[in-house]
Amino acid sequence: MASVPYPFTAVVGMSDMRLSLLLNAISPAIGGVLVRGEKGTAKSTIVRGLTALMPDVPVVTGCRFSCDPAAPDPACPDGPHEAGGSEERPARMVELPVGASEDRLVGALDIERALSEGVKAFEPGLLADAHRGILYVDEVNLLHDHLVDLLLDAAAMGASYVEREGVSVRHAARFLLVGTMNPEEGELRPQLLDRFGLTVEVAASREPDQRVEVVRRRLDYDADPEGFAARWAAEEGELRERIAAARALLPDVVLGDAVLRQIAAVCAAFEVDGMRADIVMARTAGALAAWAGRTEVREEDVRQAALLALPHRRRRNPFDAPGLDEDKLDQILEEFGADDDPEPDPEPDGDPEPDPEPDGGPEDGPDGPGGGQPPQDGDGGTDGPQGQDAQAPQDQTPHDQPQLPEQPQAPDPAPADPKAHSQNAEEEAPGGGEKAAVAAGDPFRTRRLDVPGLGEGADGRRSRARTAHGRTTGARRPQGTLTKLHLAATVQAAAPHQVARGRSGPGLVVRRDDLREAVREGREGNLVLFVVDASGSMAARKRMSAVKGAVLSLLLDAYQRRDKIGMITFRKAEAELALPPTSSVEAGAARLESLPTGGRTPLAAGLLKAHEVLRVERLRDASRRPLLVVVTDGRSTGGPDPLVRTSRAARLLGAEGVASVVVDCETGPVRLGLARELARDLQGTAVTLDELRADSVSALVRDVRGQGTNHTTRRAA
Repeated sequence: MASVPYPFTAVVGMSDMRLSLLLNAISPAIGGVLVRGEKGTAKSTIVRGLTALMPDVPVVTGCRFSCDPAAPDPACPDGPHEAGGSEERPARMVELPVGASEDRLVGALDIERALSEGVKAFEPGLLADAHRGILYVDEVNLLHDHLVDLLLDAAAMGASYVEREGVSVRHAARFLLVGTMNPEEGELRPQLLDRFGLTVEVAASREPDQRVEVVRRRLDYDADPEGFAARWAAEEGELRERIAAARALLPDVVLGDAVLRQIAAVCAAFEVDGMRADIVMARTAGALAAWAGRTEVREEDVRQAALLALPHRRRRNPFDAPGLDEDKLDQILEEFGADDDPEPDPEPDGDPEPDPEPDGGPEDGPDGPGGGQPPQDGDGGTDGPQGQDAQAPQDQTPHDQPQLPEQPQAPDPAPADPKAHSQNAEEEAPGGGEKAAVAAGDPFRTRRLDVPGLGEGADGRRSRARTAHGRTTGARRPQGTLTKLHLAATVQAAAPHQVARGRSGPGLVVRRDDLREAVREGREGNLVLFVVDASGSMAARKRMSAVKGAVLSLLLDAYQRRDKIGMITFRKAEAELALPPTSSVEAGAARLESLPTGGRTPLAAGLLKAHEVLRVERLRDASRRPLLVVVTDGRSTGGPDPLVRTSRAARLLGAEGVASVVVDCETGPVRLGLARELARDLQGTAVTLDELRADSVSALVRDVRGQGTNHTTRRAA
């Protein structure tokens, strides 16, 4: 791996991302950048390149927590610091791995020495390393909840607290947070999403000439990193000087009343929550003005600030894609604009010329759209290869909205099986052909459906499990590094040996064998696998809208409880894995919305498909327990003895202990009760669409039980 970072100014395209990072370098108070988009688009390369442009950081000599010599932290664990000892070091970029432990993030405290010697022996974590630098999180949407909680606390308080049974260490932790994510793998928690000041979308260019330039530069860099960096040294120096000049100018930038009124009007019109959006927009607009070499903020700065700061704050539920109506934005700015806007000034002298910016690779042009100008359609000012000014075409596909598959033009199914149930045949005869997808009904709050027993899966909010967080239920000898001390059990283990150990003072003589860690119980996330009936019998009674609304509600519940989801649909003659298990609930909602109906009801095929999917997932992640949700009216047609084959498939799943619930969609005055028979074969439980609602009849929730139809209730989550 090359020791010389790839030059920021050599990156091709990605104008919005580069501009957002530069604005944060000018004004770190903006709050960081969230980058949404596909993999392989130079996200990490650009962030590392920015680090080389940041000014050196003055620190107290020998301080592991990067205290500022001008204002050292009085609570620094390495303090108190004496005046005079200082040095400068380059700004750091610290990467937080998705699978990092809590101790790796916040630091580790030696509990044994704290108890026996009264010494706060503390090993700093990544938050300490990132203080006054950049904290970069790749695939930030895949972080475990407990790490997200720690990031939220540090971002809100500017400090990190490490506590172990009353022993506490605090240190400053202020950093520029940069996160990248692929929306197809799931969304961020709203609390963390709001902590990012700006958000941008990135995508690789589909223009061959731009991609050629990307590859050419990358190969040149890999062949000779030092020589490649030297060729871009002049551009790097100019950009570094421009960042320093903008930082120096920033305190003099004035946000007039008219500009503040525009910002407030935009945030109010787009109904963003809280006041953080207004503050971030004001800071971003000020940084844009400083970047352009001006001391007054203009309407174009406010517009660009809105495009960067508001899209991710407009989400009302996890199925809403980030975005901003630019026509509406322009109308608001015009309505609340100042009448005496000054004429635009020319660009300041010394502004480096933009380099070739083919969009989308590990190599880009220098500094994005200068002067705070909003990006043009496409990439926001992407130049052509070889330094030409001609604008290249840009892929306009929004990467925050899953693309809905085209509805297949399938031929009409075969006539109904003569052995099928008579009522089934009656329903499917008029509607056996393909039917267009219907819109889902309004989602609602559902009851919590639990997997029985005690699991050990990933932290979540659905089923009971042994976790690193939660209420303490017991104690045990440490298994590895001690992180959660059970103080009472430790004292109880050490007490009988005090005389033999020669205890003479007030302190307790503690040995490593005495230490006990807490056993805690919390909740885990599960794999919720939906098996959805899309046959003609569902459409004939015009139930599909309500059924889709119910599944959409369960998807929303799965998102809130940190589950993985998958979806199988069955219709005509086969079952299809419409959505392989994923953390992206948005993808599930998109598949559901485009789901057509019609044809026979191969329920047995759907259950056997579920058995196959769960078998594969059990090999991939044995600790994540599944919850099978079958959405059907229980009817089964097609092939010989469809009801018998369905019963056998259900008993197969039940015998393997798969927790299941059947959402009974049967309606009408005459009901056959087939869904409840299916639930008995699955050794699960059945609920009607009405019983699925959390506010129906009572505020109790129904547990999914692995034996029979034993319905146990618990208080709603």
